[in-house]
Amino acid sequence: MKTIIANWKMNVGVRESVALARGTLLTLRGRKHLPELVICPPSVALSEVRKVVARSGALLGAQNVFWEEAGAFTGEISARMLQELGVTHAIIGHSERRHQLGETDEMVNKKVLHVLEHQLTPILCVGETKQERQAGKSKEVVLGQLKAALSGVRLRPSDHLLVAYEPVWAIGTGESATVADIVEMQSSIRSLVQEILGERTLSQLRVLYGGSVDGENAYGFLREKEVDGVLVGGASVKINQFRDIVHAACEVLEAQT
Repeated sequence: MKTIIANWKMNVGVRESVALARGTLLTLRGRKHLPELVICPPSVALSEVRKVVARSGALLGAQNVFWEEAGAFTGEISARMLQELGVTHAIIGHSERRHQLGETDEMVNKKVLHVLEHQLTPILCVGETKQERQAGKSKEVVLGQLKAALSGVRLRPSDHLLVAYEPVWAIGTGESATVADIVEMQSSIRSLVQEILGERTLSQLRVLYGGSVDGENAYGFLREKEVDGVLVGGASVKINQFRDIVHAACEVLEAQT
């Protein structure tokens, strides 16, 4: 199975999200072997997008979540509230929130624990900056983020965990990591998850790549066994680009049958 996650960020309003959701579902039409598709619209559009994807195989994801059940937390949304909207996945620890909004490893950990408690699937993002990469600290930083995020986590048999390796220097820059670098990092991620959560949990884990994924490079990533899917940002709101990414996943799946 390959997983494609569309992270629309703060790029579309409610009406645009509805139209984009319809167009996104059309990218699956006529294909025999389909990837798992998770659509993550802005929170204000979750309810309307839910209506579009309700009878499809697509899943609904949130771009963020808070770690408390309820309380005086102005502007925040809990996992329970997301569940009421039909949300099954939540992006946690995206670099834009870490670096622009000050999210710490501790906050990311609280969010992971909270969504798992409510049986949502976390899409945990980890990745190094350009400076950290140049200093030769990529693996140290990424595995450190992962270890902190999974502190105290215990997966139930019904739980799933998605880890998206998104090097910060590749997000929105048009510059992506090499396939060799991605495969090496994702292998390290799997090894650490096994060490922390146990070997049996590897079947519940999917490791994705994100960072300037587009219609031209998606196939090169998705054909790799270590790459379980892609987290797509800017290209996910460009329907022609996203169609190429989905079709790349379909071609990989068809070749594997």
